[in-house]
Amino acid sequence: MVVLKGAAPSGERNFYAQDQTLKKILAERLPEEFFRYAQRELHSFGKLAAGDIDERARHNDREGAPKLEKYNRLGEDISHVWVNEGYKKTVDETYKTGIVGYVHKEIPELRMQGNYVYSFAQGYLLSQAEPGFYCPVTLTMATAYLLDRYADDHLKKRFLPHVCSTGDVELFEGATFLTERQGGSDVGANVVQALETDDGFRLYGEKYFASNAGMAGVAMVLARRQGAPVGSKGLTLFAVPWKVGGELNGIKIRRLKDKLGVRAVPSGEVEFDGAQAFVVGNPNEGLKYMMEALNLSRICNAVASIGIMKRALDEASEYARRRNAFGQKLTRFPMVQDSLMKLRAKQEFETAAIFDLIGLYDRVTAGCATAEEQVLSRLLIAILKKESAEQAIHFSHEAIEMHGGNGYIEDFVTPRLLRDAQVLTVWEGTANILGLELIRLVNKFEAHELFIAHVSERLSKLQPDDEVEWLKGKVEELHSELKAFAQFEAALQSFEAKSLMKKMAQLFENTVALEWAEREGGIYVPLAKIFTELSWGTRVVGGDMTSVKYFNDVMEG
Repeated sequence: MVVLKGAAPSGERNFYAQDQTLKKILAERLPEEFFRYAQRELHSFGKLAAGDIDERARHNDREGAPKLEKYNRLGEDISHVWVNEGYKKTVDETYKTGIVGYVHKEIPELRMQGNYVYSFAQGYLLSQAEPGFYCPVTLTMATAYLLDRYADDHLKKRFLPHVCSTGDVELFEGATFLTERQGGSDVGANVVQALETDDGFRLYGEKYFASNAGMAGVAMVLARRQGAPVGSKGLTLFAVPWKVGGELNGIKIRRLKDKLGVRAVPSGEVEFDGAQAFVVGNPNEGLKYMMEALNLSRICNAVASIGIMKRALDEASEYARRRNAFGQKLTRFPMVQDSLMKLRAKQEFETAAIFDLIGLYDRVTAGCATAEEQVLSRLLIAILKKESAEQAIHFSHEAIEMHGGNGYIEDFVTPRLLRDAQVLTVWEGTANILGLELIRLVNKFEAHELFIAHVSERLSKLQPDDEVEWLKGKVEELHSELKAFAQFEAALQSFEAKSLMKKMAQLFENTVALEWAEREGGIYVPLAKIFTELSWGTRVVGGDMTSVKYFNDVMEG
């Protein structure tokens, strides 16, 4: 790895140690004893992620990517996926932290169950080094959610301890197989068949984009039982073990996908030929269950996005501090200061907003949320998943540009950040699919009214000043647009949905920014001003250079 003179080697870095915003989030949202535990564990994991995991990620992205060993020496189809030893070590070290397990079982030292806030803090640190591997972790989280929430006692006993393993039993990573060649995002078009036999159900057909293929111990699969109606209502959720009695469970991998990024995770085309499968929950509710898991995965996607954003910002800032051009450091140029400060403002408050959502999601999954909060949670998931995924690409681009030609060279992490970021706008729902979610929530639940009421209430609790009053005006403007949107015919709703989601994301994050400025003070005051300028274009040509004025206090202080 090329290191600029004076730069700290990656092994000396710690993604948690200097992240004051994450520490403030956890201090606010975790009980005191849990927070002390999290401080110690995340400091250790932050060092591991910035050091060994990051170095392995570089190898996984290049020559260490997974490979399919289709046949053995006798010509028998073994569909074995080879992964390198470093990747296996990352798997072992990461799951032992309880990133999945402690959401569903007690943390022995605390004698209490963990939560999603802590899990997603771990995922945020992991994604700064290896967002590719955070995909299998996400799939395992979704598998654990579905088993814990909907499986019968027999299935839970068989699979859940392994999916939630923290080193105490053999680990079964999870997978969720939805996509079929003829359907894509149109899951209702799925045709994989589930035939009932004397010894239970058997699956036949293919899944065209199956991530964690060959590494998962159990996959959650949507299939259609004989006689079930066409469309999404005819799909049943099944738990499908990868192996039974040490042998492949009627499963074959046709090939692994040659992907642009996130090369650490094996994604393949999977064929079922009589695979043993077990019904999870109500056989008529399969898609409903999977959509719940998809919402969890969308939060994971957003967490991976802010992880990439943070790494991109850190790399750009470090490079600019050390790079000389035209006789001075890059950080002495106002245009560079402006770029870095805008990235910093967006990253800080998007992170805070997403963890705000995660706190709400913890309430939803714990059964403590009202019906209105459940709808608001779904809405915020769609809005923030879309916004953060797009920002991850933007941040990666900005980091490359800050590095100049070096940013395009594989000795630096920036090319991998861009490749890994690109998939986040696609996985778990493209912007178009998320736009359809907004339309559904508005038309069925009047979610736009819940959103406006929520933001308005939060702003009403802030001390009135020019910025707060100005943002209240933006609330009124957006409310008018959303009310009109709710009355549009279907085609016009589809046309307008994505642009309105952008405004909703900006409004929610701006509200969070003003709350942080009032509550925490310090650097969050100028960052909130910059966030408002950035989001709404309020600065006029020749006006005050807020980002430059506060650069030293925020970025160098």
